[in-house]
Amino acid sequence: MKAIVLTQTGRLQMQEVPKPEPRAGQVRIRVAACGICATDLEMVAGDDRVTPPAILGHEWAGYVDAATSPGDVGLVGKPCVAENVLPSGGEVGFEHPGGYGEFLVTEAANVHVLPDDLPMPVAALVEPLAVCVRAMRRLEPSPERPALIFGDGPIGLLILALLKRAGAETVLLVGGRPGRLRVALTLGADEIINYHATSDLAGAIRGGAERTFAGVIEASGSPVAMEAALDVAAADARVLVLSDYGRETASFPWNRILHKELRLIGSNASAGAWPEAVEMAGDPEFPLARLVSARLPAERFEEAIDLVRRRRDDVVKVVLEWA
Repeated sequence: MKAIVLTQTGRLQMQEVPKPEPRAGQVRIRVAACGICATDLEMVAGDDRVTPPAILGHEWAGYVDAATSPGDVGLVGKPCVAENVLPSGGEVGFEHPGGYGEFLVTEAANVHVLPDDLPMPVAALVEPLAVCVRAMRRLEPSPERPALIFGDGPIGLLILALLKRAGAETVLLVGGRPGRLRVALTLGADEIINYHATSDLAGAIRGGAERTFAGVIEASGSPVAMEAALDVAAADARVLVLSDYGRETASFPWNRILHKELRLIGSNASAGAWPEAVEMAGDPEFPLARLVSARLPAERFEEAIDLVRRRRDDVVKVVLEWA
């Protein structure tokens, strides 16, 4: 099979590699589409989780190609996604080969069958959607109270779509790319702020009315945004942390949490949220497709990676497609 292989730190190359064979309880997937995540670029640049040669890609969708156990044969030919965490340890697309290859192997028990009419490039976004569905459960937002999102990437925009779907009356989104902020408006954002346009982010968010927010979602990975989130959170607000900060740290008065009685909530990955995410992705009213900015054949992976790496203003999600 063909695969986009991380041959060494910083280098991806299309190669011919052996097609994987499923063991007992596993299925083989013929990958149809795979999203390029910012985390993939971090793995390419070098990370302890991945040792070259490796096949990345955790935002994938495809078709069950082969099954080993009699009880799983009925899955063959079905369009699907699957939870990436394996019971033996590690995740598909990280420690185990992922959707940057034409085929991958995963646990049959992890598979979720998709609606037949869901386009595969859109289905590839079920993984980040599941991350956001789980985060929303932990946040437990109040529809009638204003919410604030930091981050105009796929996660921030999906959280926005989920908040509006849940009936949120007022949602403000803070980001740094005009193209993505325009997408936020189409998804229902009541107000947007470009942080490049202000030297006082917290002040711009408060506005003249000194407003505060009952639900604050930090999805940008910026320590500056994390500090602003705590600053503009209302008393008894829920502050959800939903990003990767690497080695970054934030500095803020701890009494801000104490005196406001804030509830600081972390949400990591997507456990338990996949069935709901699959159902939501199949709903034609849910705007998941609006986040797919570009679809390129897997052979053009260098161009696709460059689109993501250059942080182009009009790019939200780039998806690779296998023939």
